[in-house]
Amino acid sequence: MTGAQPPVPPPFDTSDLLPKVDALMQRHAHGGRVDRLGAMALDQLATGGRRLRARLALMVCQVLQVDQRDAIHWAAAVELLHNATLVHDDIQDEDTTRRGNPTLWVKHGRAQAINAGDFLLMLPLLLLEELSSPLRGELAFALARAATDVVRGQSNEMGLRASHRLDWESYLSAARGKTGALLALPLYGALRLAGRSEPHARRIADIYENVGVLFQLQDDLVDLFGDKGRGKVGCDVYEGKISALVVAQLERSPRSRDIVLDILDRPRHATTPEDVQLLAGLFERSGARDHVIDRICDLRQRLVDADGLAGEPALRAVTERLIAWTLAPVEHLLPRQGVGSCRHGRDLRGLSA
Repeated sequence: MTGAQPPVPPPFDTSDLLPKVDALMQRHAHGGRVDRLGAMALDQLATGGRRLRARLALMVCQVLQVDQRDAIHWAAAVELLHNATLVHDDIQDEDTTRRGNPTLWVKHGRAQAINAGDFLLMLPLLLLEELSSPLRGELAFALARAATDVVRGQSNEMGLRASHRLDWESYLSAARGKTGALLALPLYGALRLAGRSEPHARRIADIYENVGVLFQLQDDLVDLFGDKGRGKVGCDVYEGKISALVVAQLERSPRSRDIVLDILDRPRHATTPEDVQLLAGLFERSGARDHVIDRICDLRQRLVDADGLAGEPALRAVTERLIAWTLAPVEHLLPRQGVGSCRHGRDLRGLSA
């Protein structure tokens, strides 16, 4: 039983709280001392970004009437964890820009960037000490679980090619871990801080793992057909990543397997803009791009209609806002008819409801 639901306060404006989240993250990154590690952590936080996970935590806490101080601390903890994963991700992918700025490893070297990522990984646990809620221990464990899910998902994604797991089931499993865990986490913590039961909070969080899948699908799509903010088109191709576009291509055109995998197997320095254009053309002609778009449309509709949100009407409105944010970079590629208007519906098994 979740009790009576609070009204949804329009328009989910959390802009007045985001500066407080940033100030809290900066205070913990600084740590009351001036040293290189703190400076690198502050450097990473200064790159900005949409603060999507912090905004999500704040919105859910707002509609569920969570104490504002606890809401700010929870949002900051989740956002710090996200930034830790970005530092390590940039090193592994050898990305030289992030959010239009040089990545941390480019500015400070790989070894020091790893130190900064490790530092940011631990800061959320220290930040939770300041929570007024007695749930600080449980939420610390939730952070640790999410972090391990992200690392496992990242490892699985990196291993897709080597293990010959080039199917949708393997791709979606990796996406739920790598991306979904850090979108489920803000929900879980906010629901627990609002007094919802642990099983109920987990059921809702499971739905949001699939918002992470939606995010990953659009991220793969925008890499070739939009602006990913990393300085060049086709970063996933240069990394040799098994993206949703690659999975769709190999499913729809098995004869193109050798061409696609030959390009992805090349070292980054040996991959050319012409290789990127070649794959983009293949993905368009085979229908792989449209297949990914269809999956995005279908999953978007299924998330909006998820039965698990029936008892949380305030969260349904938050979900719609989050989906709009998530898909903004690829909105120009989606059908104009509106939510769920796909050319070819796909049965996405495993969507939690």
